[in-house]
Amino acid sequence: MKILLAPAETKIDGGEYPPYSEDNFYFKELFDIQDNIVHEYDKFITSSDIEILSKWFGLKNKKECERYSHSILTKPTTKAILRYTGVAFDALDYKNMDENQQHYCDENILLFSNLFGVVKADDKIPDYKYKQGNSLPNIDTIKYYKEHLKPTLDEYLGDEIIDLRASFYDKVYKPIAPTITFKFLKDGKVVSHWAKHYRGLVVRELAKANIQNFAQLMALKIPNLTLVEIQEKKNIKTLIMSIDSN
Repeated sequence: MKILLAPAETKIDGGEYPPYSEDNFYFKELFDIQDNIVHEYDKFITSSDIEILSKWFGLKNKKECERYSHSILTKPTTKAILRYTGVAFDALDYKNMDENQQHYCDENILLFSNLFGVVKADDKIPDYKYKQGNSLPNIDTIKYYKEHLKPTLDEYLGDEIIDLRASFYDKVYKPIAPTITFKFLKDGKVVSHWAKHYRGLVVRELAKANIQNFAQLMALKIPNLTLVEIQEKKNIKTLIMSIDSN
């Protein structure tokens, strides 16, 4: 059973591992595909002025733009699961997991990246900025990855998938295997931004309980969430979870 997660716009800088190279990635068969995008991206950010990058990054702070305007090819790297920050990753709290829980995340989580397409949680990636939905001047990255990722992911993901990505990433890859997704309700209304928090919480509980299949997931009690409905459509089962009132 594999878990699909979206990335975050915000990231930590620095890193404790060597710079970008094929050795940093699990999917060797995808590296040439990713490498093409990475070099197009690197050429764009290192040759564009700050005004152009400000619009492309979606950043008004020029100093922050400068942080992301340097080549990513020589930056240090860190685990993808640690690179991303924000609501979902705060709830996951990977740093404070024990060794077994971290190993569970490393082996079972795939992160979908606007730059790298897809990475395993323990792949080593540099600090970068890539606003969701953007394309590079010479290539439509969404279309490019949609064309190239599918065969590898269809084979790798097996027959049970938990998809906790935002729906945007269906444009890049849509699972064909049986899939469980989640929807979160507060006082009967669907939550949007805070859904990220509960997605991170779900993954944390999966790691703590070492959940390996759908049957174990369906028997799992997740703190502060109550299953109220199951919706099924084609290969997708959506668990409607009510957020308990404190």
